[in-house]
Amino acid sequence: MQWTTKTFLTKTKRGNVLKIVREHYLRDDLLCGSAVCHICPHKDDEIVLDTKPESICKLFDFEHYLVLDTNVVLHQIDVLEENALKNVIILQTVLEEVKHQNTAIFQRLLEIVGNKNRKFYSFVNEHHKDTYVERNPHEKQNDRNDRAIRRAASWYASHLLLSKSDIDGKIPKIILLTDDENNRKIAQKEGIVCCTVKEYVENITGYPGLVDKLSKNVIPEACSKDALYPAHLTPSQIHSGIRGGKLYQGTFHASRDNFLEGTAVVSSFDKPILLQGHSGINRAIDGDIVAIEILPKEEWRKPSDIVLEDKADDPGDTLEEETLLNTKVDSEDEITPTGKVVGIIRRKWRQYCGILLPSKFPGATRHLFTPAEKRIPRVRIETRQSDILISQRILVALDSWPRNSRYPLGHFVRSLGPIGDKDAENEVILLEHDVPHARFSEAVLACLPPDDFKIPEEEIKKRVDLRSICICSVDPPGCTDIDDALHARPLPGLSPDGLNTYEVGVHIADVTYFVRPNTALDREAAARSTTVYLVDRRIDMVPGLLSSNLCSLRGGEERLAFSCVWVVDENANVLSTKFHKSVIKSSSAMTYEEAQIAIDDATRCDEIASSLRTLNSLAKKLKQKRLDNGALLLASPEIRFQVDSETHDPIEVQAKKIMDTNSMVEEFMLLANVSVAERVAADYPRCALLRRHPSPQPHSFDTFLKAARQQGFELDVSTNKSFSKSLNEAVIPDRPFFNTLLRIMATRCMQQAVYFPSGTRTQEEFYHYGLACPIYTHFTSPIRRYADVIVHRLLAASIGADVSHASLLDTKAADALCDNLNYRHRQAQYAGRASVALNTHILFKNREEIESAVVLAVKRNALQVLIPKYGLEGPIYLPSDKFRYNEEEHVQICGDVILRTFDELTVRLTLDSTNLQHRKLVFQLVKPSIPGVSYTAQEQVEKMEIVEIDKKENEKKRKESKGGKNKKKKYKK
Repeated sequence: MQWTTKTFLTKTKRGNVLKIVREHYLRDDLLCGSAVCHICPHKDDEIVLDTKPESICKLFDFEHYLVLDTNVVLHQIDVLEENALKNVIILQTVLEEVKHQNTAIFQRLLEIVGNKNRKFYSFVNEHHKDTYVERNPHEKQNDRNDRAIRRAASWYASHLLLSKSDIDGKIPKIILLTDDENNRKIAQKEGIVCCTVKEYVENITGYPGLVDKLSKNVIPEACSKDALYPAHLTPSQIHSGIRGGKLYQGTFHASRDNFLEGTAVVSSFDKPILLQGHSGINRAIDGDIVAIEILPKEEWRKPSDIVLEDKADDPGDTLEEETLLNTKVDSEDEITPTGKVVGIIRRKWRQYCGILLPSKFPGATRHLFTPAEKRIPRVRIETRQSDILISQRILVALDSWPRNSRYPLGHFVRSLGPIGDKDAENEVILLEHDVPHARFSEAVLACLPPDDFKIPEEEIKKRVDLRSICICSVDPPGCTDIDDALHARPLPGLSPDGLNTYEVGVHIADVTYFVRPNTALDREAAARSTTVYLVDRRIDMVPGLLSSNLCSLRGGEERLAFSCVWVVDENANVLSTKFHKSVIKSSSAMTYEEAQIAIDDATRCDEIASSLRTLNSLAKKLKQKRLDNGALLLASPEIRFQVDSETHDPIEVQAKKIMDTNSMVEEFMLLANVSVAERVAADYPRCALLRRHPSPQPHSFDTFLKAARQQGFELDVSTNKSFSKSLNEAVIPDRPFFNTLLRIMATRCMQQAVYFPSGTRTQEEFYHYGLACPIYTHFTSPIRRYADVIVHRLLAASIGADVSHASLLDTKAADALCDNLNYRHRQAQYAGRASVALNTHILFKNREEIESAVVLAVKRNALQVLIPKYGLEGPIYLPSDKFRYNEEEHVQICGDVILRTFDELTVRLTLDSTNLQHRKLVFQLVKPSIPGVSYTAQEQVEKMEIVEIDKKENEKKRKESKGGKNKKKKYKK
């Protein structure tokens, strides 16, 4: 063994230069991994590369191994994941560079290397005495790494020649794949056989679709000819601009409604920065971190209130569309800081689902791909499989966006299944919302207890035994992952105030008994962060053995729990609180409806009914206390599908029914969460995982307050308490749904609640605006939320029921964890909504409804309406030649008809399937009746007549066709 030293110079926080010297050990016994080699002392399981590697490339008719450079892995990972390339050498230099530049691709590469069938061998060239290279003075790191790759390729070629093969005397040669022209030229001078990935893949036989997966790695700013976009600044120009205060960094968020508009949140501004038009957005894609130049104040605008889809086939068409963005500003308050993207700091590209729009030219290989996500632009791809892919949902990756291309360039990755196939459409939802949904790995499953697990007696002795207490759970119908159960029983004696007292308990599944810290199961649960609920399936955070069995608090079965038990008086004042690990045996697992029936049935006097009545009575008092403190009762349109038991297709939809028992469970879950938050924050002031709900931005209420004013209500939003009082008083007696609608719109003015570690915020910032409580967390759903798992561990350590561990007390790690929790929670919500939309489309296929609707928002060219019966919403587009839009009042005017927010309408609801990518519900105005706009009864009659005529014509053609066939048969005879 030899060793050398590596020297680094680094700067400390104070600006001092620190010299770091590290020893670097070099060996001569590292294995090459080739079956040809008789020099390296391989064991059978250490041989990866074949003796006679078959060549599938027409350029090279000899046996060979491939060596890849770093950029090949970074840009062509989709090609590498196909089974075509085998007998590939991955150098340590490449692995380390890929890991440093892109962890997602690094993980994908590790999976390929770990698959023995792929024959990818990882060679530790940085520690082999014959392949290690020192960095020369003034040499760039990239140049040194290229030199290390060439050295390793040369060593392999000479090393294999030293081995004597018995097979025809042939030794596999080495081919270096690199797209770096300079590296290729130097390699050729050094006698290394090399070529580009494109040249190699295009000459592969037997894998016709492989060439479609080649990344089109174009240098975007080099294409100045016929440029459609301004050039991006270089990284150094961006860095100096931000340091000098001339540029700002922000994350670009594209609009779902207008493809020519987006925003970026910049910390220096109260409002998001408005970005409009092709040059303003300048090739930024949703999620990119961008450099922004703020325009002069006289060029600031307000966000457009128009719905725009990218339908232009000619770049010139968008010039007309951009003129629609120039909206009149009536008030200084409406002005939004406006800027333009001048550079890209970091791309946040991923793989996108969508469909192929075939070229108009027969035999063409260049086509447009339309993503399922409306915020992503179309993508130009090349494929020779368009005839097959046109009917498929496909996955595409982005490569680059040159200045002279209206759309970004990308490449085909794989097909997901036929368009309209439910499995394919669900796969699209999960992929588009980045929901981890692969099967649990063997390492994760190895962490599980046996299927016939019984609670050990020694574990029961450590806990409080509550199996004799009447405990029950109340959940939605069909729920199998039961997190929580409740009990209430009267206590002897009175409170100090002479009031009756009760013991009330909330018992939560003790998931942390099975999910231990830093295991494969724990890491997988942390990565997933939440269970995702689609209409017809559930993507579990933990395996089903835990979520639906051993952790689920099923009726009549003994389960481990974490209990929060209070003593309360009859006015729901909490007199004492205690926490303990417990063993419970639920007396009954009930639905909300079953629990409500038990409460309302006066003939029932059993223990379960009595417990539920006590809980329900106390819950109402707890709720009133919250409302008196300023808690908001917000709303959102929620629907429930009836699903066919065999096909899992929806057969009916209705708005969810809310009962007293829903509120009963909610109140005690809130009380438990608050009680636990107070305890863990007191004991762990730096690292307690809490949940906060920031107060809404004042400007977010502007449109909402104006709409309420039009209905005669002046809402006070100065505090949550005054807002709650205003909402309670905003009632129209003959319109019972009006107040609910008001609360739905109020919800949309709010910011999202987020997880955070207590050490990163001041005490005042802990406040939860919606619940009007000074501190809050999530404790009650550890089967489906990883945040609750962490809170369980903190509480267990706090009461001495379990030991603490280092990662639990690491504020930096907790901050990173919270970022992932917030992201996964948000994506799960979006995936759930997308599933509802998919099933709504399936339900309304070949179906038509005339229903009552309410206006949620008035846009420049549309009304956004809600159908209360179904909880569905969508736009009614209004013709500009009929309607006049009043920007100041946000109303649409057509003759004597004035349409405002909150107005009641009648609409016709159908499904438009003409756009296979974006099937959508079409809302047509029926009432008020406006000639040339509203759908009329006459149109309905005419439509039915046309359908009837079509049926008769089709029947006639069918009979004629049948008759013709019979005549032909007779002739043949």
